[in-house]
Amino acid sequence: MTSSETNQAGTPAWELLLPAASAPARTRGRSLQAALREAVRTGRLSPGTRLPSSRDLAADLGVSRGLITEAYEQLAAEGYLRSGRGAGTWVGGAVRAAPPRARDLAPRSPGARADFVPGTPDLSLFPRAAWAAAQRAVLAELPHRDLGYPDPRGLPQLRTALAELLARRRGVVADPERIVVVSGVAQATTLLGFALHAHGLRTVGVEDPGSPQHDALYASAGVTTVPVPLDGEGIVVGALRDSGVRAVVTTPSHQFPTGIAYSARRRTELLDWARSADGLVLEDDYDGDFRYDRAPVGALQGLDPEHVAYTGSVSKSLAPGLRLGWLLVPEALAEEVVERKRTMDLGHPTLDQALFARFVERGDYDRQLRRCQRAYRERRDALLAALQEHFPGSQVAGIAAGLHVIVRLPERYGPLERFLARVTAAGVAVRGLADYTHGHVESGDVQLVLGYAYQPPARIRDGIRLMAQATAV
Repeated sequence: MTSSETNQAGTPAWELLLPAASAPARTRGRSLQAALREAVRTGRLSPGTRLPSSRDLAADLGVSRGLITEAYEQLAAEGYLRSGRGAGTWVGGAVRAAPPRARDLAPRSPGARADFVPGTPDLSLFPRAAWAAAQRAVLAELPHRDLGYPDPRGLPQLRTALAELLARRRGVVADPERIVVVSGVAQATTLLGFALHAHGLRTVGVEDPGSPQHDALYASAGVTTVPVPLDGEGIVVGALRDSGVRAVVTTPSHQFPTGIAYSARRRTELLDWARSADGLVLEDDYDGDFRYDRAPVGALQGLDPEHVAYTGSVSKSLAPGLRLGWLLVPEALAEEVVERKRTMDLGHPTLDQALFARFVERGDYDRQLRRCQRAYRERRDALLAALQEHFPGSQVAGIAAGLHVIVRLPERYGPLERFLARVTAAGVAVRGLADYTHGHVESGDVQLVLGYAYQPPARIRDGIRLMAQATAV
């Protein structure tokens, strides 16, 4: 074998193919082709490398010459190799080395000793046994026809189950014909953005402070967000009128991140604005089921379903990785939303829909919500006790519901930048309220958004103690 018949590392070409040559006889030809293709694709055989003749390589590998000839011809047809009569076989120049291994871009707090960043539930509470049982039953019973392309709104079985669930638990006016099953609230937001754009709207109001994700989601649909301030009762309707928008995103049952529930008066004022402006309220009910000291506040949509679009998901109750949510749309937007859903992905995965429908119908979802409520209430209480012990004099808000609280620490712990630098260096992941506010805010006060769902009580207590030690004054 000549020196040109080796790869860049000096390894003879036949040595790269030895494992494939020992494959069972019935698959040996395909294995040789796959191994040779992979060697070229990954750069182990670089462009311009001359390969042994089919006779020599067959002898080296101990296989028939026909297998090698067939492999050379197949890869030459695909562009991996080039050959000419009497000129031998060479690695072609069309192939580039494969990219590096896939990275994991999932949002996490790497290396944190304590994690108080809000937004993630305790994933260890996911009901694996009940979910697996539902999955087995669905796979056994699902009609073959339901494995085809679904109604873009979602399976009728799931839309019916969701209508009953949302009416019972959240006071929603839930017509199954108006429910669209979506890949979480993020997709619901994007769908609404496209629908608003199609109706001529180019701006949408957002709560300030509020979720920073709304800006990018609406921008992807060509819609600009306009921040609207809050007061102690909810979004300031006077400022909403002055903004000139005709649609506004709200979290009225448990505002994110301040934790307030809109007052009855503010709800009425907000709906009056929507009716007078021919506008739309976009209600994100992101954790409406989690209220600990009394019954959850009902959804705003139940008061005026033609002026409120309602969305929610299982991201806090089950797991965000399921990418499963729902959107209830007013009649004026229904056609545009459904058509956009169709062109976006042809509908949500059928098996996932059938599985969740069964989960809801059999009461498993209600049991999961009760389980989460008990766990999260215990964690909230642990957080409040730890704050009282280690940060006496702190003011805590938003404790009645949800999976986070707002904490204002005594003045001596400021300024905010210094506080965050110290706790970060100590391995505590935490966010300031300023991270959720549009524009510049004064950073003297230390106001924190502390998520408590992700960690068990012992870790919460340890995390607050660690934070106090890092910032002792």
